[in-house]
Amino acid sequence: MDDINRLITRQGEIIESKFGEFRDEIDKAESAITGRIDSVEQEIVNLKTVGVGPTLGDSPEVSEHKKAFNQFIRAGRESGLMELEQKALNVTTSSDGGYAVPEGIDREIQALLRDMGSLRSIANVRTIGGVDYKKLINLRGTAAGWVGETSSRPETDTPQFAELVPSMGELYANPAATQTMLDDAFFDAGAWLAGEIAEEFALLENPAFVSGDGTNKPAGFLSGTVNTSSDIDRSFGDLQMIKTGVAGGFTATTSSTNPVDDLISVQHALNPAYRANATWTMNTSTLERIRKFKDNDGNYIWRAGADQGAPGLLLGHPVLELPDMPDVATNTYPIAFGDFSRGYTVVDRMGTRVLRDPYTNKPYVHFYATKRTGGMLTDSKAIKVLATRT
Repeated sequence: MDDINRLITRQGEIIESKFGEFRDEIDKAESAITGRIDSVEQEIVNLKTVGVGPTLGDSPEVSEHKKAFNQFIRAGRESGLMELEQKALNVTTSSDGGYAVPEGIDREIQALLRDMGSLRSIANVRTIGGVDYKKLINLRGTAAGWVGETSSRPETDTPQFAELVPSMGELYANPAATQTMLDDAFFDAGAWLAGEIAEEFALLENPAFVSGDGTNKPAGFLSGTVNTSSDIDRSFGDLQMIKTGVAGGFTATTSSTNPVDDLISVQHALNPAYRANATWTMNTSTLERIRKFKDNDGNYIWRAGADQGAPGLLLGHPVLELPDMPDVATNTYPIAFGDFSRGYTVVDRMGTRVLRDPYTNKPYVHFYATKRTGGMLTDSKAIKVLATRT
């Protein structure tokens, strides 16, 4: 019996020893897994707060570029960044220095620009990789006609083309942050940088798209020749205006006239082919006056958007508030109506470049950002303007 008891005791000791070893292995594995999870979670937090971290679908080159740009923003580390941005298929190195922002930040800047009451939200926007962009416009088209089944086909006329080249200029912004902000792991440096750049760019490009003179900046759609000739008689590139007949105002309300008539005249001066996608543009003070217009039955012609955030409708078409449109005054063009996706083209050269400057204005770190942007009127038949003049 004693032998049996000793055997049982021995077996218990062996089992307890093995169980202890197993428990130690489990504890080690759990500790390793927990440490790895903590590391991954911290890495995710860092990437999210920076705003330029790798995302699913990024190539290894793009992911590596984003990580390097993150270090450049926060600490000014430039190791290998020039080679990485070229591998990531961004733009070539600029002679002015700096580095191309990752594609994610560049897209965010463009999205913010479109949301800031900019003409680019309804215009035709083109991104180019080189220094030039040219657009061919068919002025007359190839002649055509009717013939019988066996009749001879006369030679058609040669079509005429116009070559349009946008006026380009370089936008620059110079936002600043303290190094303490940049060192904060929870400071979203990427989102901050994109927002600051977009806001400063918008302040410059929005007035240029409307009335820029084309000298080192886009040529605005209102900067060219405007006359009263119809689409058939008007020279290529000239806009058509419809006069209110009142200097500095709209048609007066009488028993037979209504200021709404001015808007209807503009609307129907536009060819139906452009009217389906047309938008009204005006500044907020002009819109305030227009919203008070009533039809002959006393009903307001303005219709609020059906959904929250949707644009209001004026005579069935959306309205875009452009702060840089002229005010209602003598001989101005306070209202435009047209299909801007066909009438005006915005050209962006691919890539926004950033130069980090921690020296000029200590303790602030400045980020000198540059981008080439241009714009041009492409189809003058697609846009009509209302002129407050006799």
